[in-house]
Amino acid sequence: MRHGPLKLKAQLLCGDSIAFGPGKADLLDAIDAHGSISAAGRALGMSYRRTWLLVDEMNRCWHDRLVATGRGGGGGARLTDDGREVLAAYRALEAAIDVAVESTAAFERLGQRLRDAPLPPGTEPASPRGATPSGRRRKTAPSRVTNVPDDER
Repeated sequence: MRHGPLKLKAQLLCGDSIAFGPGKADLLDAIDAHGSISAAGRALGMSYRRTWLLVDEMNRCWHDRLVATGRGGGGGARLTDDGREVLAAYRALEAAIDVAVESTAAFERLGQRLRDAPLPPGTEPASPRGATPSGRRRKTAPSRVTNVPDDER
């Protein structure tokens, strides 16, 4: 979900694996719409292998399968009742995050401090005079010039 410069992504983890997130939610929507894993992958611009690996990972992470497949090639695929329930709950979570972001002043404060685009590499951001990039004032010792002839100053 993108809100101007802020991008939030809710992911549900199962151990070290991503059990569910925005890409897998989109995949379930595509499987539901097309009735097959390969057609869903094509619609999302993914290879069949990648699509199948994501479906397999989802099915292994949840107590019950989210996607049921027919036997053999061309058997089709469909969301199980659990798949529909997980997808609906995830979309509700995304909606709740949207509401939270739009109702917080912290988001507005962050947006005010953020540049529209990054500075080119090697460019130093402007700092207030006497401040370091971290915002702290530099401590400078008074200069002591003694016994230096006028022509060497």
